Amino acid sequence: MARKNETKPGKLSIADMRNLVNKKYGQEVAHDLTKDNPTEVTDWISTGSRWLDSIICRGKLAGIPVGKITEIAGLEGTGKSYMAAQIAANAMAKGMDVVYFDSESAVDPDFLESTGCDLSKLLYIQATTTEFVLETIEELLTANNGSMFFIWDSLANTPAAADVEGSFDPMSSMAMKPRILSRAFSKLTIPIANTQSTLLILNQLKTNITSNRAELLTDPYFTPGGKAPAYAYSLRIWLTGRKAKDSFILDERGYQVGSEVKAKIKKSRFGSLNRECTFKILWAGGSSKIQDEESWFNAVKSSKHLEQSGAWYSLVYEDGSKEKFQGAHWSEKLQDAKFRDRVLQLMEEEVILKFESREGDPKAYYDVDLEEDETAS
Repeated sequence: MARKNETKPGKLSIADMRNLVNKKYGQEVAHDLTKDNPTEVTDWISTGSRWLDSIICRGKLAGIPVGKITEIAGLEGTGKSYMAAQIAANAMAKGMDVVYFDSESAVDPDFLESTGCDLSKLLYIQATTTEFVLETIEELLTANNGSMFFIWDSLANTPAAADVEGSFDPMSSMAMKPRILSRAFSKLTIPIANTQSTLLILNQLKTNITSNRAELLTDPYFTPGGKAPAYAYSLRIWLTGRKAKDSFILDERGYQVGSEVKAKIKKSRFGSLNRECTFKILWAGGSSKIQDEESWFNAVKSSKHLEQSGAWYSLVYEDGSKEKFQGAHWSEKLQDAKFRDRVLQLMEEEVILKFESREGDPKAYYDVDLEEDETAS
């Protein structure tokens, strides 16, 4: 008996397979990695601190990655909400729609405007429950074609629906939020990437209570929400105070008007894990801002092109000429275009390029308190 002719499918090209998968799924999930794709970060939103932007991604000036999920966690009073507002203003400048979820009903419109936010371009939503926040983000990602910037302030303070509906007994809804987050982040990561949106989550640092002394030294803090979010984050920035000096900023009359913050890259998919920097945040005294330019001095202090002699410093230009100044006049000197351009050049060399090429003392990149500790000893 004659066998039937069987038609075998021909060999599909990579492009054909990509089209087949996308047609089957109904949206673009298969991509050509040699072209534009959602895995590559091509845009960044400045944090407001150039030093911090310089240590987030190896080899470049970066910021908060667009298309990814980022966590900024910190101790109380370290400026989490201020930084979120500053980043929101920078996202607006890029044309992104900003959606602000507030679980504490504490956002001050005047405060947001002082950071540069346009309130007419900001959607403010009270974060009543964890489920509501996540479902709203999912719905907006589906309904809106544009690139959005979501702020969740804060994950730690947002209750699960079971917490709201139940009693005050913590055992009645134990581990409910981690289970919700575990499911949610697995759903949201790809839509955020495909729409080139950004989710910035603010979280609290809590003291790690354990009898294991070694663990206390390596991990003195933890963040609420379980372990699932940490896997979804592309970037985690933890904010604490300086250990080597008083972290408060005082005005000329001794009143506290700000604080000095230490930022540590707790997780990075961009090659800069555990790097540290510092900057000061003013939150009283008539202005709210990150003292960005003031922090550049500490960032470039180790450069061989910034010489010190007592209270005087000399900035060495590329042609060998020098300009003397005192540290107290740093901000004033930065108003001069030539001086400023040279400092920015040193910022790139000392903070970005030397780390990329593995030059200098590696400890200096991972412990900003090291120099002061050695001086004190």
